[in-house]
Amino acid sequence: MAELILKWLRTEPMDVGVQHQHKLLVGRQFVLPLIVPVVILAVWQIIGQLALVDPTLLPTPTQVLGEIYDMALSGKLAENLSISAQRVLLGFAAGVSVAIVLGALTGYSARWRALLDPLLQALRTIPGLAWIPLFILWLGIDEGSKVALIAKAAFFPTYLNFMSGIVRADRKLIEVGQVYRLKGRLLVQRILLPNALPFLFVGLRQSMGVAWMVVVAAELLGASSGIGYVLLDGEMTGRPHVVMACMIVFALAGKTTDWVLECVARRILRWQDTLAQD
Repeated sequence: MAELILKWLRTEPMDVGVQHQHKLLVGRQFVLPLIVPVVILAVWQIIGQLALVDPTLLPTPTQVLGEIYDMALSGKLAENLSISAQRVLLGFAAGVSVAIVLGALTGYSARWRALLDPLLQALRTIPGLAWIPLFILWLGIDEGSKVALIAKAAFFPTYLNFMSGIVRADRKLIEVGQVYRLKGRLLVQRILLPNALPFLFVGLRQSMGVAWMVVVAAELLGASSGIGYVLLDGEMTGRPHVVMACMIVFALAGKTTDWVLECVARRILRWQDTLAQD
């Protein structure tokens, strides 16, 4: 019993120190990202109060945040944000689902890569706005054309990253797997997929960011709801504080979804020994 007590007394200061370092690390992770935005808001507010810029062109942060508060209070923010988020998530899910299948196929098989990749790369170079008239002709101006435009934009980042992750698998690891008689499904499961997962999550985060950017253009296609529609209405009626409020809402929504994907990636890739894990 005495030995256990002495051992506990010797390890307690270490545990307290570790807990203190963990609290400092968590605090730093929350505080550091806020420094630059707070500085920008402070400088922006000073410029607005001193009237260094025409207030009809650059409203103050208090006006913009006040508009966000009013939209939230009236329910306008939740209603339109939920519609935009639904379009983003549907387009994202459709785009990355196809991208994962085709990325795995072209990454694993050189024959399929030679057959499909040149065509996909050619389609990738077509400007996004060029697809709008075609989607309207095919799907009308309802939700279908909006989701299709978002899905098309979300497809390519995930496809390129996932395919590259499989293609760039270390040949030495594959040879070691073959030595242990890993073939087909087992080779993919034990070697290729773990190597490609970091690339896949990079692609997923890029696709989600692109989806939030494209939803603005999608909601200009005859939409009567969504944050993009509110932004356009603010531009048409000469209310820059509404436009900037919508921009901030898009930024916060996009950052939130990116943070969720980052947390999922950190959880799944916790086996990696990288700088990001420190």
